[in-house]
Amino acid sequence: MNADPFEPTGEGAGGSGGDDNSAGQRPDQGPGRPQIPTPRSSVEDTGRPLPEAVVPPPAPPRLDHGVLKSLLGAWALSACSPAEAEAVELHLGSCGPCAEEALRLRDAVGLLHPEESLDLDPGLRSRVLAGCLDRRPPRIPVPEWAVPYDAETARLDALLQDIGDGEWHAPVRLKWYEGERQVNRRTTVAGVIAHLLTVDGLVALALGLDDPLGDQAPQDRAPQARTEAYWTASHHPTTSGVRLPWREQSHTLIRTVSFAGSGSAELSVPYGPHPSRPDQLPLRDSLLDRAFGCWVHAGDIADAVDYPYEPPAPRHLNQMIDLAARMLPTALAERRRAGLAAPSGQLVAAGAPGRTVRLEVEGLGGGEWFIALDSPGAAVSSEREVAHVALDSVEFSQLAAGHVSPQEAAAGQHGDRQAIEDVLSAAASLSRM
Repeated sequence: MNADPFEPTGEGAGGSGGDDNSAGQRPDQGPGRPQIPTPRSSVEDTGRPLPEAVVPPPAPPRLDHGVLKSLLGAWALSACSPAEAEAVELHLGSCGPCAEEALRLRDAVGLLHPEESLDLDPGLRSRVLAGCLDRRPPRIPVPEWAVPYDAETARLDALLQDIGDGEWHAPVRLKWYEGERQVNRRTTVAGVIAHLLTVDGLVALALGLDDPLGDQAPQDRAPQARTEAYWTASHHPTTSGVRLPWREQSHTLIRTVSFAGSGSAELSVPYGPHPSRPDQLPLRDSLLDRAFGCWVHAGDIADAVDYPYEPPAPRHLNQMIDLAARMLPTALAERRRAGLAAPSGQLVAAGAPGRTVRLEVEGLGGGEWFIALDSPGAAVSSEREVAHVALDSVEFSQLAAGHVSPQEAAAGQHGDRQAIEDVLSAAASLSRM
């Protein structure tokens, strides 16, 4: 009779071959029952229980070619379920036509979502405010002539929020014209904001507000004298701490003129003596002049920290250019008295037509202005036009800011060359620190 294959035999089965077979059995086992050993921990795993079996993930669904092809569009848009996406990707590895179609669909999706800059659109603030004001007009609106200053101070403040602490000490060179030569003054980004703070303080004084210079204010109201006084009074280099008082002052100016209403537009703001500019400006022109200065110096700061900066909104830039064009006849007369311009071709009575130069400013914010050449009081007339000069709007602004010399300005010219040279030089002479 054959031995039971499950019954231990031989010497290693539980004793010597002659011993009782019950020696290797459990009490509940009868003779001849199979003995199945239970799992035990080995020496190598230090007695820990055996790990549980890992359940493999479910296989992707088996879909036919037609279904998989119909899923390619959803897969390209990342709209498939994980199981469907896995099935499609496995299929693409073995089906050339579907792989080509999937590639074309992915490229098309990229066209639907073009890359966009992380920088906010500079016109976003104006559009949001315009939308809000269309829905609910302000109870106390900002006067139209103060809007450019409000916009330019806000744009500069947004630039200052983006720069790091170390960039406040980046070198900046302020440029302007004196007589026939360009001069400059070296400062820092923080020093430029201090300059804007002190010059805007002249408007604050005219409105009865506090002077940011306090006891350090010089008797001379000239912007350069006030700026130098502020820099000298600072025992340490100006830092980013100047931003808050400058921004608070600009907010206060806008709030004050808004509450004052249109009646304050003609309030006189004295600026101190200047060889080519009026000693004082009405408040409406003064805030426009400060908006221009804010934009120009924001550009100086942007160049110093390598930051892109756009020109003002076209309607605001047009108002700034208009102010410069209106000051040109007076600047021409002052330069003529100082011997820096050609003598008047003919004397005309106030209000009578005189020689005229047509100034054409091209581009956004541009326009056309007729400049009285012989006398500020003369009437302009296209019939008495002796010259025509054309510049880009930004180029003219840089000329009026003293950043471009009259000789280097990219200007189209026709007619009396001397008259054109006098007008361009007068534009540069409007600049100041």
